[in-house]
Amino acid sequence: MSVALDMVRLRTPAGEGSVRSEYLHALRMIERLHRLLLDVVKDEFDRHGGAEINSVQALLLNNMGDDELTAGELKTRGYYLGSNVSYNLKKLVEMGYLHYKRSEKDRRSVRVSLTPKGLGARLIIQKLYERQLLSLETVAQISHEDFKGLNKALVRLERFWTDQVRYRL
Repeated sequence: MSVALDMVRLRTPAGEGSVRSEYLHALRMIERLHRLLLDVVKDEFDRHGGAEINSVQALLLNNMGDDELTAGELKTRGYYLGSNVSYNLKKLVEMGYLHYKRSEKDRRSVRVSLTPKGLGARLIIQKLYERQLLSLETVAQISHEDFKGLNKALVRLERFWTDQVRYRL
């Protein structure tokens, strides 16, 4: 019965307060915020003279951390699509941001890790995040509790979308 009521609510016009309008607004915000994050990262690298890598590549380096990973591992972590990972890893190796090493166990598999140049790029992003954290509450007026609620909702949305794909709902 609850599912039927939810379906009726979703069919209501996109007036204020409807689940439909809030969901569609959230989708637009997620997409816009992702693009804006990429712009913020690009701007930070432009300021540091490191414009040879793009913002997606910079975030990939940051998300790798100190780990030695394969493209498949980056994909399964949910950060990137397969073709994007392979292309960007190849470019980052060519530019000297990543070490490239064949796995000793499986010669078909390639493992990558950050070079000193890659660690430097990662440090730029970490400093950017730290600098933003210093003024986040006072300037953006987003509290710890706001983030807890946001993160809780995003985890639920992620689970919902994962189930949509996994179980073809």
